[in-house]
Amino acid sequence: MRYSGFRIIKEALTGHRGWGPAWREPEPKAHYDIIVIGGGGHGLATAHYLASVYQQKSVAVLEKGWIGGGNVGRNTTIIRSNYLLDGNEPFYEFSLKLWEGLEQDLNYNAMVSQRGIINLIHSDAQRDAFTRRGNAMILNGADAELLDEAAVRREYPYLNFRDARFPIKGGLAQRRGGTVRHDAVAWGFARAADSRGVDIIQNCEVTGFRIQDGTCTGVETSRGFIGATKVGCAVAGSSGRLMAHADMRLPIESHVLQAFVSEGLKPILPGVITFGAGHFYVSQSDKGGLVFGGDIDGYNSYAQRGNLPVVEDVCEGGMAIMPMIGRARLLRMWGGIMDMSMDGSPIIDRTHIDGLYFNGGWCYGGFKATPASGYTFAHLLATDTPHHVATAYRFDRFRTGHMIDEKGVGNQPNLH
Repeated sequence: MRYSGFRIIKEALTGHRGWGPAWREPEPKAHYDIIVIGGGGHGLATAHYLASVYQQKSVAVLEKGWIGGGNVGRNTTIIRSNYLLDGNEPFYEFSLKLWEGLEQDLNYNAMVSQRGIINLIHSDAQRDAFTRRGNAMILNGADAELLDEAAVRREYPYLNFRDARFPIKGGLAQRRGGTVRHDAVAWGFARAADSRGVDIIQNCEVTGFRIQDGTCTGVETSRGFIGATKVGCAVAGSSGRLMAHADMRLPIESHVLQAFVSEGLKPILPGVITFGAGHFYVSQSDKGGLVFGGDIDGYNSYAQRGNLPVVEDVCEGGMAIMPMIGRARLLRMWGGIMDMSMDGSPIIDRTHIDGLYFNGGWCYGGFKATPASGYTFAHLLATDTPHHVATAYRFDRFRTGHMIDEKGVGNQPNLH
């Protein structure tokens, strides 16, 4: 079924009796050419591009829970490509361009809203750093605009510009950035992949890999053994536990990242803003709730919930730039499991085991990278060569010293 305005009108006039399931519930086959482990945004995007771009006919996605139950539905929905380093900026700009055409590609309303993002500037040194970042963005084909205080004030007059500790002196804007409905991303990719013959198998947990003579021949699951020529792993914060089944120890730690939504408010935020003197980012959803977040929790965890000190820290950051939100009530909060790599940048690479491939280490950048992650991982799985925007995302960069340390804090995942 193809979605369209005419279809909506027809179903409205006929009692909505013609809608079918968005995707099938198939039984797993004995063997697939390619298995993608992980039914989140990255895994589903990988399957979609494998089928649509690389014409793979025998693909399955294995998800231990339900579609949309992981990090893809547990984030603050922001998309952007305002990175600095050569290893990151081309990749995230490629992702933003895919976002811009995503709804037409998937035939699904993912609510892509390019409302713009502004990173606030609080010091002269920070202005210099953001000028450098903006120039790097422009050199890589992205858009960037350096704003002075007056320009920021015109768009956000209610910010605390004269805070004694954190005065707002300007901002770096990317007008093409914005937000996307996170659940719709999962549902749209799942529906599009299924329509091209991909088997999406929910409630199918991978419990082991079958490895013979250095080659992965399939996976052991809660629904039995499933053979495969190639296996791709894209399970975010569960990467360490999954790859341990292949006796691999990853340069990754798992941390909780919390997100929050306030009660519904009248429109106050036209775009996305980030606090430059702390870690706080906020946008407003179409329902009126303020969607915001900050730092990861400072300890390793697989729990999808956080602790109170981080809640306090995030709220303090919000109050520092927008004191008015102190009057808003918090509606709900949740946690996602972040796979924090040693340099804060991802890994998309083959493993030392033939037929076994890995996609992970996304840190804070996972959601905004979803389409490019899926596209480049599909390219790797289909061709056994890295996509040209993902050549830097290799395992061996930690051995050779070619780290992509965007924040410059060294090999401490808790600081990325």
